[in-house]
Amino acid sequence: MTFNPHTKEDREAMLAAVGAVNIESLFSAIPEDVRFPKLNLPRTLSEQEAFRRLSELAAKNLNTIEHPSFLGAGLYSHYVPAAVQQILFRGEFYTAYTPYQPEVAQGTLQAIYEYQTMIANLTGMEVSNASLYDGATALAEGALLTVSLPRKRTRIVLAGTVHPNYREVVRTYTGGLGLEIVELPIPANGLATNASEFDEYLDDNLACLVVQYPNFFGTIEDIAAFAEKAHSVGGNLVVSTYPTSLGLLKPPGEFGADVVTGEGQSLGNAQSFGGPVVGLLATRSKLVRQMPGRLAGIAYDTEGKRGFVLALQTREQHIRREKATSNICTNQGLMALAAAVYLSTLGPQGLKQIATLCYQNAHYLASQLTATGKFELLNDGQFFNEFTVRSSEAPAQLNARLREAGIIGGYDLGKVDPALDGQLLLAATEMTGRDAIDRFVDVASA
Repeated sequence: MTFNPHTKEDREAMLAAVGAVNIESLFSAIPEDVRFPKLNLPRTLSEQEAFRRLSELAAKNLNTIEHPSFLGAGLYSHYVPAAVQQILFRGEFYTAYTPYQPEVAQGTLQAIYEYQTMIANLTGMEVSNASLYDGATALAEGALLTVSLPRKRTRIVLAGTVHPNYREVVRTYTGGLGLEIVELPIPANGLATNASEFDEYLDDNLACLVVQYPNFFGTIEDIAAFAEKAHSVGGNLVVSTYPTSLGLLKPPGEFGADVVTGEGQSLGNAQSFGGPVVGLLATRSKLVRQMPGRLAGIAYDTEGKRGFVLALQTREQHIRREKATSNICTNQGLMALAAAVYLSTLGPQGLKQIATLCYQNAHYLASQLTATGKFELLNDGQFFNEFTVRSSEAPAQLNARLREAGIIGGYDLGKVDPALDGQLLLAATEMTGRDAIDRFVDVASA
């Protein structure tokens, strides 16, 4: 049975209003041979039958629960504690949207406040916003934040080691704004950016240098050197980071970063075939007025009782949009909540243990692969849990063999640039232990 809210009389009245004879005439501009006058749908399925059919379709995919994954490139397979899902599924959070009215949204506002506090501590920054859509949009917003400063500098310089998808989003965001976007080439050797590559762009028009830590190819770069370059001409350093790595590595804020962004998927959120995820953005206090989105804070009433409020949100983002520093008005509240619960559950020591396992597993994988003689490690510098190798076998062919063995392989870098043909980006996390690594190496070296 179908439900149609419009009666025959309603439809006739609407057709008369637009001057159409019948519904078919509305589609007269479409050639007859490509029209679908009648949908050829399969029979209706019961809930039980639909569940079985969808399960069969899902089983065709390799999932990271049953199959080890060595695919990273921005999204990573991490264990999500059961407590995270239990909290997320509570109706108070699951159905909540934007907390416009603080008097009825204290739980949501407190969760955002705790999330902001933890992200600021994790990145070594002074203030964090509620959240953004993903790591790519967070980076674009972070770069634009430096352009919105009163001095109106217009040059953004992106290192060639920044995630290619992130660089593409920055280009999209800035199109039509009259900004100068400079993209450095992908380094030919060592897969790291030399600070001297920025020299020709250092003048009083520099808004920011944009780098990644660890970078897209896995290398841990010299963030302090980049900060020194940017600050030498009054510019800013924007860093995109992988938050799990900060359980072991020094936070970008300690190296002089002015804006830190990142992809928060690894903090309690599933990969979910690419989303939804959550973008992290933290800055120095001096930049808070340019920050997109919202900022939750604590306030006290006349009786001294504590309450949570939206402390800062520029109304231009809602009303005078042409005057806004950003048109990001919402936040990934549920994903940010997952990150807050995840970090609370693990605590600093737990996050350090996860980061240590990621580091150790990746380095064990790299050593075992290079020992086979069929793989060459291309990272000159240190790496965290991801690294690049050159394979004697075409990456696409290798990944196909791995898939047949029930293993999710790495990222074929030939998709990024033809000059990177034959190179493979591999990642390891706490989910890929030594047994999984040994299986991977056995298949890869066969």
